[in-house]
Amino acid sequence: MQNVLVLPPTQRFMLFECLRTYSLLQVSYTSWFLDAFNYAIATDMDVLNLSIGGPDYLDLPFVEKVWEITANNIIMVSAIGNDGPLYGTLNNPADQSDIIGVGGIDYSDHIASFSSRGMSTWEIPHGYGRVKPDVVAYGRDIMGSKISTGCKSLSGTSVASPVVAGMVCLLVSVIPESSRKDILNPASMKQALVEGAAKLSGPNMYEQGAGRVNLLESYEILKSYHPRASIFPSVLDYTDCPYSWPFCRQSLYAGAMPVIFNATILNGMGVIGYVESPPTWHPSDEEGNLLSIHFTYSEVIWPWTGYLALHMQIKEEGAQFSGDIEGNVTLRVYSPPSQGEMENRISTCVLQLKLKVVPTPPRPKRVLWDQFHSIKYPPGYIPRDSLDVRNDILDWHGDHLHTNFHIMFNMLRDTGYYVETLGSPLTCFDASQYGTLLLVDLEDEYFQEEIDKLRDDVINTGLGVAVFGEWYNVDTMVKMRFFDDNTRSWWTPVTGGANIPALNDLLAPFGIAFGDKILNGDYSMDGEQSRYASGTDIVRFPRGGYVHRFPFLDSSESGATQNVLRTPEMTVADSPILGLTEVGEGRVAVYGDSNCLDSSHMVTHCYWLLRKILDFTSGNIRDPVLFANSAKQDSPLYVEDSQLPSRRTDVNFSSYSSVLGKELICRSDSKFEMWGSKGYHIQVRGRNRKLPGYPVIDLGRGLNSTVDVSKSRRSTMFKKNKDEFLVNRYLGLFYRDEPDMPLLVGSHWLVPSIIAVIGLLVFLSFWRIRQKRRRRRKGSGSSRFSNM
Repeated sequence: MQNVLVLPPTQRFMLFECLRTYSLLQVSYTSWFLDAFNYAIATDMDVLNLSIGGPDYLDLPFVEKVWEITANNIIMVSAIGNDGPLYGTLNNPADQSDIIGVGGIDYSDHIASFSSRGMSTWEIPHGYGRVKPDVVAYGRDIMGSKISTGCKSLSGTSVASPVVAGMVCLLVSVIPESSRKDILNPASMKQALVEGAAKLSGPNMYEQGAGRVNLLESYEILKSYHPRASIFPSVLDYTDCPYSWPFCRQSLYAGAMPVIFNATILNGMGVIGYVESPPTWHPSDEEGNLLSIHFTYSEVIWPWTGYLALHMQIKEEGAQFSGDIEGNVTLRVYSPPSQGEMENRISTCVLQLKLKVVPTPPRPKRVLWDQFHSIKYPPGYIPRDSLDVRNDILDWHGDHLHTNFHIMFNMLRDTGYYVETLGSPLTCFDASQYGTLLLVDLEDEYFQEEIDKLRDDVINTGLGVAVFGEWYNVDTMVKMRFFDDNTRSWWTPVTGGANIPALNDLLAPFGIAFGDKILNGDYSMDGEQSRYASGTDIVRFPRGGYVHRFPFLDSSESGATQNVLRTPEMTVADSPILGLTEVGEGRVAVYGDSNCLDSSHMVTHCYWLLRKILDFTSGNIRDPVLFANSAKQDSPLYVEDSQLPSRRTDVNFSSYSSVLGKELICRSDSKFEMWGSKGYHIQVRGRNRKLPGYPVIDLGRGLNSTVDVSKSRRSTMFKKNKDEFLVNRYLGLFYRDEPDMPLLVGSHWLVPSIIAVIGLLVFLSFWRIRQKRRRRRKGSGSSRFSNM
């Protein structure tokens, strides 16, 4: 029997009071977890539950220790988070590929509103996130014991996670002890869970993962399990809606930016594995040759998992094709021989594809979303966009079409627009193919080549540009500065809600600039009520354009102090917030706020305005309200350069930027023929081989053949500058309203000396605190970060 630590009554009381104090403060330290993880490794545990999480997937001491945990063959189950129903809210470590991330459902098999969801954001902007959570389990109104006597009802993914951990323990216990270590590992257990799960009919893959856990089905899989590798998800089917959202919402077509699907390689054969040869596309018929796929993938699979990203485009000769394309992608994985074996373990993984293809849409219906110039937390302190929001100080939801802008994406598709994502500089797309370039809430700088090309694209190529800005005020940013006792340093926002000085440089050729006011208020236009939440004003706009003004409070002097009541510093005045103008062959529209498009903290949406703007920028359709004579500018708006918002000089912005100090290069989510180039004045290197029955249609895009590009590590796993984090970085996911105990109760040995699901914090007071970095506990889905 495993020795169980028994404390004298006095020490038990002191430990309980210590943990109770930190529970009430919702504070814990990274070092506590590191020591607890070391304990788990030292005692050779099999299963470990972690009902905590946070947004900082670049907390390398924590993340690397989790890798060490799983590399030591410990199966870790972790709660995905309680930040739903918002997308892009996956919590670390549940968002790691080697961890079994668990979401929550209710007894009606509906995704619990509090359950975090949305693809992982590690890969943004130069790629596409992985499917998470892995599985879902019951997590609402679950009966559990109180710390004193009796029972209570608990809700949260922290409740769902130990339910799955208990199932894992039961599954472990049915494997004969003599073969347990040969068969069971983090990958094989995840294979059993996801392959045995029951897919729910309503939610999509980024809400439910593989579906609701099914103990008996997983047991049947494990009962006859032989070590193998597999791909999760193993199927991408454009006809399976809504499960395959967002892919099922927008078909493939020739000339588009690559559609990226990022799957996870699960290697049950060993902690380390290797991809034997590049993945291969096997179409089921001739039409499948119209699909061109590039692959990026993990050459080395460690620990237990890797990634396989498919970058899919339709070749030029498919510009008029309409129909389905089916086939398989295969890759072979091998691991070193296990003890007593002489040869490598080898397994072939299969990913099934069923894709819908439509003829290339007309230019006015094609919109390009700029993802490249978006920065979020981590790696820097990127502040929230709406200063009215007090309990969420970070902009961390991804700012992606399929995370916190997913409702906007669905609206645009319902309206008939096709929206593509650009994760490379503005030199990496052909402006003649798009009606509008959509720039929303962007924080990064711009290469001079981007500024020059956009000017030419608008004036000479007829590209439309729609810009949705955000607040930028240096004084407000300084007021948001605080001392973080975790890193023992001062933290300050690296930019405002958007990088207005950079946007002003981009818009300067068109005579347009934003100011540094922070405007708040409600207004009505054409019968539509809208909220302007911490937006900025327009201070430059050319004569002949159309500018709309509304009376708003200017809270520039007090925006960071979260004042609710009006203060003497706040003034009400008509402020220009919306401008539309023709520039050469193209059109430009600017609006000073993005909160009405962002589902994170939206009060009222402005999708109606976005539709009218896109009608203008893409098709020169002029709404009579937007282009009323009363809004026409007889003289230009203009302020001196000295009055424009200036960049901060006390922040090393290059540490967070993809532009400053970086090389201008087209990356793997631009057109295939541009990969590795600067994109501008690219030389056409060839043409596709003509397929029988499909004439080549010259779309001006050159080579579009299939090649294999592999990477040994994720391109976005960049080095962290420091042990960065803000106050209370990690929130435990346990029930907040009436906490009985911090995180989980102490360990319980389900199978003596073999299987343990430990309550981590019981051990924490026995270990030296090496690094003082706070983590924060999470409550149920009914509330948000109360301590932020």
